Amino acid sequence: MKHPILFYIALGSNKGDRFDNLQKAVNAIFEQLGMVRTISKVYTSEAVGFESDDFLNCCLELESICTPQEVLNKLLEIEASLGRMRTIGAGYEARTIDLDIIFAGQDSIIQTETLIVPHPEMHKRNFVLMPLNDIASKIKHPKFIKDVASLLHASQDTCKLQSISARLKNPSESFHFSNFNYIAIEGNIGAGKTSLATMISQDFNAKLILERFADNPFLPKFYEDTQRYAFTLEMSFLADRYQQISDDLSQLDLFKDFIVSDYDVFKSLIFSKITLNNDEFELYRKLFYLMYKDIAKPDLYVYLYQNTERLQQNIKKRGRDYEQNIADDYLEKINSGYLEFLKTQKDFNVKIIDVSNRDFVANRADYLWLLEELMKVSAIGIY
Repeated sequence: MKHPILFYIALGSNKGDRFDNLQKAVNAIFEQLGMVRTISKVYTSEAVGFESDDFLNCCLELESICTPQEVLNKLLEIEASLGRMRTIGAGYEARTIDLDIIFAGQDSIIQTETLIVPHPEMHKRNFVLMPLNDIASKIKHPKFIKDVASLLHASQDTCKLQSISARLKNPSESFHFSNFNYIAIEGNIGAGKTSLATMISQDFNAKLILERFADNPFLPKFYEDTQRYAFTLEMSFLADRYQQISDDLSQLDLFKDFIVSDYDVFKSLIFSKITLNNDEFELYRKLFYLMYKDIAKPDLYVYLYQNTERLQQNIKKRGRDYEQNIADDYLEKINSGYLEFLKTQKDFNVKIIDVSNRDFVANRADYLWLLEELMKVSAIGIY
């Protein structure tokens, strides 16, 4: 998956309901681009270069997996949706909303026909520097090698700014997992559990535990000869999962808020019931419960359900050679095994979410919808 980039965006409005325009822009940036990490105070400033009403200005920190050009394109779309039409050669003019990228990533310098980063005029404008100083005072300008606080101190701009008491609402703060210490994301092969666990870890400061299945030498052999390698594969998975989850859960990370994993150890029992014959499964189950009783259980168990057609599409798309001939029947047995198991669980919260018609990796609206489903569990504590 793409690594997120930190952007610093300047917002301004001096036409219509200025504060509401800023709030709508903040909401749209969150909905379309990524997590809004922090927002500065809002300041009033006089219009520069033309006669008009005073501006309201602020800055925000955005974390997004989009490229700088993609962010710019989205910002222009947001401006247009709020009634701003940029006119080439029009000069200074009143506007419902003005959105500019000030910084894009650490030490990033960009110069294209449509985008210049850092913003070429930022160091001359108090209405950018003052709100930016609220949230990024130590960030250094990669060309001037001076931090924002120093640029503000050295500014020759005589424009006076005054902060207002009203604060913009950060929509990112509506989403949190403060009720949980450990969340397990589960699902069938190709359901998107690793993608979702990774996205949650990035957005909500969680320690990420990913199953190390790619290192298992028996997995490709199993798909070639199921009967011969089933017991060997399941035993190796059980040992690996037990060792990994025991190690990772015992290692505290004081800088993370909770733990999110893309598997739960109980999947070993679900898969083994499908792949092993009765005698092998009975032996396996005895060994499993001897180990399982000592492992911490997740506070929230999320099962991503996808229908078989979508699973096959995802499997084909990610292109692992040894997965390309997985039969529909095998995937359906896995789904049935999980659902039967989850119906009997009383020890932890279970949330089953049907994402068959959602693409939460490519479509941020689907991702936010999924988070809202999880927030319902976080709010009530049960499913």
